[in-house]
Amino acid sequence: MTFRSKQLFRIRMLHLIPVCAGITMNVVLANLFYQLRLPFFMDTAGTICVSLLLGPFYGVLTAVISCAVSTIFNPYAFFFSFVYSLVAIFAARFSKKNCFADIGKLFMPVLAFSALAGILCPVIGWIISEDLQFSLITETATAIRTNTEIPYNLLYLIVSVLMNILDKTVTCLLVVLIMRIVPERTREWFSASRWLQNPLNRNIAGPEADDDKEIRFSVNFRTTGMVVVTSLTIVIAVCWVSIRMYFSNEKEDRIQEAVGAAELAADNLDPESIDLYLAEGRNASGYEQASAKFRRVWENYRNVAYLYVVSAGDGVFRCVLDIEGDEGAPEPYEPGQVLPLEDGMRDYLSALAAGEETEPFETRDSWGWLITVASVVRDEDGTARAFVIADVSVDDLTDYLREFIIKAVLFVAGIIVLVMSLELWGSEVYITYPISDLVRCIDSFANDGDDQDALDEKVRRIRSLDIRTEDEVEKLYHAICNMTLDQAEQMRNIRRLSESTAAMQDGLIITMADLVESRDSDTGEHVQKTAAYVKVIVEALRRKGYYAEKITPKFISDVVRSAPLHDVGKINIPDDILNLPRKLTDEEFEVIKTHTTAGKAIIEKAITTVQGGNYLKEARNMAAYHHERWDGKGYPEGLHGEVIPLSARIMAVADVFDALTSPRVYKPAFPLEKALEMITEGSGSQFDPKCVEAFMDSLPEVRVILNKYSGNAV
Repeated sequence: MTFRSKQLFRIRMLHLIPVCAGITMNVVLANLFYQLRLPFFMDTAGTICVSLLLGPFYGVLTAVISCAVSTIFNPYAFFFSFVYSLVAIFAARFSKKNCFADIGKLFMPVLAFSALAGILCPVIGWIISEDLQFSLITETATAIRTNTEIPYNLLYLIVSVLMNILDKTVTCLLVVLIMRIVPERTREWFSASRWLQNPLNRNIAGPEADDDKEIRFSVNFRTTGMVVVTSLTIVIAVCWVSIRMYFSNEKEDRIQEAVGAAELAADNLDPESIDLYLAEGRNASGYEQASAKFRRVWENYRNVAYLYVVSAGDGVFRCVLDIEGDEGAPEPYEPGQVLPLEDGMRDYLSALAAGEETEPFETRDSWGWLITVASVVRDEDGTARAFVIADVSVDDLTDYLREFIIKAVLFVAGIIVLVMSLELWGSEVYITYPISDLVRCIDSFANDGDDQDALDEKVRRIRSLDIRTEDEVEKLYHAICNMTLDQAEQMRNIRRLSESTAAMQDGLIITMADLVESRDSDTGEHVQKTAAYVKVIVEALRRKGYYAEKITPKFISDVVRSAPLHDVGKINIPDDILNLPRKLTDEEFEVIKTHTTAGKAIIEKAITTVQGGNYLKEARNMAAYHHERWDGKGYPEGLHGEVIPLSARIMAVADVFDALTSPRVYKPAFPLEKALEMITEGSGSQFDPKCVEAFMDSLPEVRVILNKYSGNAV
């Protein structure tokens, strides 16, 4: 035995402690109230406590064993094991709803238990024995019956349910008291020790933990169906075969008994006296002696219902001798009386008279279900003078079998529920629960693919399940642990490579931007500041919920990383125009305006050349359209409103603000208040109003950027 097997064996032995305590509580209380002949048993308190601690299987086990032990003082106790097994299952269900943790919720289990016991127990009692009716309930129902037209049985059920409400209320209060006495850590240990793993905390399983809509049939449902069908099939097959064999054997024994009675009676009948009996009847000489012999034969064969003698002649059958039966039996036929025989019986006796081989004759009529056997009485010449007929009844046999079936079903029902609970418990412990937790963890693992810390936490959570079923499920669990660990490490390596690639791309972008900036004597640190302002604006837009469908984490990353390339087109502008220390002429300004189209062309070429360069699409938009205006008066294409790409509208605010607050060869830097005033004035004409609003709401961050790059106190 492995270490885990020994540990599991010790845990199961510890589980027997509350089971034995529950059985003792049930038996002691049941015996006490049974001896007092009161309608209160309190015999489910232990069952409910065990169900709350260890689940439905142990509760059903407690209920069945309690009923088996209770047969010592109550021979009918085991017939009620089915009812108490249902109480155990219902108690486990109610424990999931915390009904026993709050006294205010006790009415739910009280009503359920009262309905179960108050209705099913009296019905079972009526089926089994009248002795099981409780005197107090009987007296109450009888007293009410005298003053109302309600049927007695219905009154009995109503009174029984009301009595059970009181009984189950006290029982549930006792259970609550016991569960509060038991330390919380002990309750938690028993609850967790049922499983062959560390139970998954449903509170951290994620919203997908309870999403079972895609599961059409759960393993528990299929297992329940298979167990129910298998159990019922076995029980029905065994009962059917047993009953058929018993009925057939008992029927054959009764036929042989009838044959023996008929032959023995025929041996004691004088063939020469038959005509005398027919002529003189009961007054004939020797009739009383012959009748007495027939009675002794009849009394020795307990299953023979009727024993009489019939003669055949002139096409009719007359009674020769008939004895008086038990009290309540029909009056015997008089000697010489023509018998009203059915055609089948007439044909049967005619065949006997002809010396033909015949089988016992079976009839079901007003006389009941009878099997008739006849023995021929012959004279010295071998002539058939009469027939001794013995009828055996099968009605009592069918009544016995009906009662036997009902009692067998009631007796086996508790055992079937126990077996079903065992199968379901095994299925849940070894299959359903561990696989469900694995599925929840894997789903949660798959949903956190973008967060390495979350992935590592989910790997630790999967490994913390520690599934110990020692079968294919545990093997699957270890394979999943290794797979998720490997996948997390692969994601870590991919993320490092991606970060390295992104850093290299960012470095190339900054290098390209610096090459452009180094040619412009007036744009010191322009790309760094505009990128910082862009980040401030786009994050403020996200916080305010503007353009939520557009502003995704990827969009923010692409815009911030690509911002330094917004003026890359200036690489095509001649130095003598780019660095003029005066205001540009119209012709020179037209040349400057070409940096937008040039930047667009440069970045589009980079996009087609570099695989995976999708992040440069926003760089293209900013390079091409950051001088477009909200009112459509910008360049190069005169776009307006939201037709202008969002990244370009953001860059427009950042670019103009940096131009206003930075010195140029042809102007000094504007004060911050003046620059903000000019940005505000451009809202709705030059700039997207939402971008301006986001910018103005982020002035503290803007001031930090100004201080960082200008060194001036703002």
